[in-house]
Amino acid sequence: MNKRIILFINVVFLSLGVFSCIDVLDLNDTRRLSDHAIWSSETSADMYITASYKTITDVSQVFNSRNQYYDSYSDIMKSTDWIMYAPYNRALLSVAGFSKGSAGPLECWEEAYVRIRRANVLLDDITRYGVPKFGEEWCNIRRAEVRLCRAFSYYRLVRVYGGVIIRTDVSGADGGLDDGINKENIHRARATEAESWDFIINELRWAAEYLPDEWPSRWEGRATKKTAYGFISRMALFAKKWDVVIEAANKVRDLGGDLAPDYAKVFKVDGGQDNSKELLFVLYGLSNAVTHDFDRRNRPFGDIAVYNTPLTADHVPTAELADLYEFKNGTDFSWNNWNVNHPDPFTNREPRFHATIMYNGSDWEGRKIQTFVNGTDGFSEFQQNSSTNNSRTCTGYYLRKYVHEGHTKFVEEKSYQYDAVLRYAEVLLNKAEAYAELDYLRYRTEALEALNRPRLRVGLPAKTATHAPDKEAFMNLLRKERCTELAGEGFRFWDLRRWRLAEDIIHEQNVHGVRIVKNADDTYTYTRVECDGGTTRIFHPRYYYFSLPASEVANNNLCEDNPYW
Repeated sequence: MNKRIILFINVVFLSLGVFSCIDVLDLNDTRRLSDHAIWSSETSADMYITASYKTITDVSQVFNSRNQYYDSYSDIMKSTDWIMYAPYNRALLSVAGFSKGSAGPLECWEEAYVRIRRANVLLDDITRYGVPKFGEEWCNIRRAEVRLCRAFSYYRLVRVYGGVIIRTDVSGADGGLDDGINKENIHRARATEAESWDFIINELRWAAEYLPDEWPSRWEGRATKKTAYGFISRMALFAKKWDVVIEAANKVRDLGGDLAPDYAKVFKVDGGQDNSKELLFVLYGLSNAVTHDFDRRNRPFGDIAVYNTPLTADHVPTAELADLYEFKNGTDFSWNNWNVNHPDPFTNREPRFHATIMYNGSDWEGRKIQTFVNGTDGFSEFQQNSSTNNSRTCTGYYLRKYVHEGHTKFVEEKSYQYDAVLRYAEVLLNKAEAYAELDYLRYRTEALEALNRPRLRVGLPAKTATHAPDKEAFMNLLRKERCTELAGEGFRFWDLRRWRLAEDIIHEQNVHGVRIVKNADDTYTYTRVECDGGTTRIFHPRYYYFSLPASEVANNNLCEDNPYW
């Protein structure tokens, strides 16, 4: 797509003329700048308003893969590092990973409330300055953007802590701006979790009413009605509002949401495919301007020699993920009998496997991936308390999804691929789950239809009532499809928590990989191995609601911490 202005915080590389872009991003209150400068034109005001989207960038698995790769807190991805900047294994394997007064690496209270405060100030300023200058209609569209982003900030909080303190541009003690300055606003009780989700969903509904169907090409990438309804479908799942999920998903469909033809090309920056109907919200990169380190942190070990640069292979798929992908004819994979009808365990797997995972024998930039012991791409057992992972896989797999194949200048120019934050495929799976939870036997046809859309896209046979005669059987299929469709996109850990399955899947369990030995006759021996360094993982029941920051509880007389901390 042609991006004249990229959403990933336009002010990163566009000047507002009289002040620096960094000042805009760090700003707590627009009054520190010249009101005339900000509100002098639609363009300058728009560039300030789009800074609200930074709350979404904060938790991007692509732009922040080093410390925001949430799938590595789950069973489907494995962090290969133990060092302080890669917190995943310490959180999973150490009793000190989470503690009273801190959500550990998932701590987001202060950061999210900074984003909320900025949104509140901006909404107040839109009313004070924007309406007289540009009119109510123009301002309602921009209010919708800011309120959508504010809702996303609250979503970040609620999924970690449960009920939160709701502060808005009109919730102050005097009925006005709640920006944390007025001492009368400091002491606030938390809303319940249900009340918090209601607030988020209502904010998104308001945003959906006023956001445009599409933006002019120069602003391509800003939130639309499809974005708002797509987020409603996601967040209503957490709230267990099944009818709301379905209604929102249908709104996205009616607005033109659909699946792109080729799954793999959805995640390729230069795939040559129109993904606009599937991508409901995207964080775009821009070569030489808006960049990140995703490739350097996730390319296979053999690329060190090819590009003569250090690489770290921070996140690698586990056997728990790889083994879920069916063969392309729809039969389940099993290490016990894969060799009955297939030349190796990997070649004939369904397209999402090949698009997500690099395995032994994968074609990659003119060479074959070698993850066997002593192969070009190596295999190294995970070691706790080690300062390095030696940049090798500890599971026998490397991540392929989002890695920019053919981008030979990722060292000097860094990476610029986009993050597909919200896709129509997710919305379909949200709807399938909601139908099952609402009344599976009554809505089985609708649930299966939504479940099968992503499967049919990649050529897999549809699941039928025979495969899912009851809700439990269907939910097993649904959970598998969410893994295989959405792997590497940050859903699995939060899914396990909202399903209350994290104890079963994570606690006292291990993840696994495949250790491959190349034999003298060029055959291979495959051994499924444990990959957590000999220690089982930890997920206590109290982890479903992490402890609030000690400073909030100490300074806010009405704020109580979560139970069991």
